[in-house]
Amino acid sequence: MVKKKAGYSYKELGQFETFKKIVEKLRSPDGCPWDRKQTHDSLKQYLVEECYEVLETIEENTPSALGEELGDLWLQIMLHTQIAEECGEFTMEDVIRQINSKLIHRHPHVFGDSRAIDACEASLNWQELKGQEKPESQSILSGVPKNLPALAFSQSIQRRAAAVGFDWKELDDVIGKLTEEIEELRQAESQEQRVEEFGDILFTLSNIARHMDIELESALRQTNARFSRRFNYIEETCRRKDTDLRTLSLEEMDALWNEAKTVK
Repeated sequence: MVKKKAGYSYKELGQFETFKKIVEKLRSPDGCPWDRKQTHDSLKQYLVEECYEVLETIEENTPSALGEELGDLWLQIMLHTQIAEECGEFTMEDVIRQINSKLIHRHPHVFGDSRAIDACEASLNWQELKGQEKPESQSILSGVPKNLPALAFSQSIQRRAAAVGFDWKELDDVIGKLTEEIEELRQAESQEQRVEEFGDILFTLSNIARHMDIELESALRQTNARFSRRFNYIEETCRRKDTDLRTLSLEEMDALWNEAKTVK
């Protein structure tokens, strides 16, 4: 027999309404002091952290952990919505109604008479309908969160510009632009110029990644993880041999690095 938790049965614990009641209880006068204290602003850091924890489980391909982390992320959404309800800003029903309406409106090839022959055309239709929802005076780049990491922000604004035709036609053209930007960095004479040209290189790399359907933040996170894993191998090898890492020559460290690349 499955034990109940706080009076809720196993079946009830799998229901949305139970989740909503628990969050309401946490925010109630006799609920949790920490939860009652939170505001939209104070919860921002936790929302960001939970998003990155979800990304980590996806990249590590751990489905069971992904399920748990999605629950933690959903809690942040529920807390924000509960705070809004208490302040008379909006309700969970408003949130659900808005996203349902948006999904139906932006998928006329599913819920209407339009057609989309492939994912590319469906994406273009989405962007076009999204643009129609904005005032004519509003930039197509507006709405991209300014707090996004810079690399993710660059890919996002590039996608929006590309949706209206402002884009390189061929990948080779973008790669040629990268060569041009690297040369301009070489010729930069001041620190201010070097910063500007280096930024142009990163932006062009972001463009190349987009053309190759590579999510730049994810690619860099994976590279960071590989570097950390291989460098940790070098450190661990030195500890096993009772050797001070700082006494190794670059050639010796490079040999250990190459050895680390063969270790799973």
